[in-house]
Amino acid sequence: KRSLFPSLEKMAKPGPILASNTSSLKLADIATALKDPSRLVGIHFFNPVPLLQLVEIVSSERTRPEIAKNAAAFVRQIDKLPLPVKDAPGFLVNRVLGPYMQNAFRMIDEGIKPETLDKAMEAFGMPMGPAELADTVGLDICVAAGKSLAKGATEVPKFLADKVALGQLGKKSGQGIYRWEKGKAVKGEADAYDQRLIDSLIEPYLHEAEAAVKEGIVADAELADGGLIFGTGFAPFRGGPLHYLNDKK
Repeated sequence: KRSLFPSLEKMAKPGPILASNTSSLKLADIATALKDPSRLVGIHFFNPVPLLQLVEIVSSERTRPEIAKNAAAFVRQIDKLPLPVKDAPGFLVNRVLGPYMQNAFRMIDEGIKPETLDKAMEAFGMPMGPAELADTVGLDICVAAGKSLAKGATEVPKFLADKVALGQLGKKSGQGIYRWEKGKAVKGEADAYDQRLIDSLIEPYLHEAEAAVKEGIVADAELADGGLIFGTGFAPFRGGPLHYLNDKK
């Protein structure tokens, strides 16, 4: 089988541990370039790296356990928090964020102001809403990650596609969903909203978090809650998405 990563195949000498910071590519696909895929591990940092403590330690079915342990030890040595996750599209954090962000862009396409969505999620307890988060990450990155996670099956929301086509990529270009001045988003007035909007916006996030635990992407609900608090800023006072869901039952 021909490697999907021929350049890696040429440069990867046998022996040393190889670590990838990929946010959505499966290690199993990257490992097709290796004669010994057991030495490949994911060490996935989150932006901005100086501020976010969480690092996902990704193990494929063929990653040697001792290599994953060494990767976690390295992360602890640099004062970060390692979260062991299994190899799957988006791992834990981006898998959960993907449907949440897709849902927000669908709502924008339907006519809801980005400012309204952001204000609703900030009221829920998020450090920033989905529109500001998308601008911060980069709208082109949102498109690429969305396609990778959906394997091309999900259509890019029109609002997002139009912005990227115009080169309005978010904070890094000075214009995205919002105009950015001196590192801050310039927002208009939000419309009124109610609890139904909050519930509708956060529902895909909660569903994916629950599914990731059921599928064993992360060992248990407690680890998922901690990872999503540190990785996405899920409202800490709510105890994490799985705790929040359990309280609602």
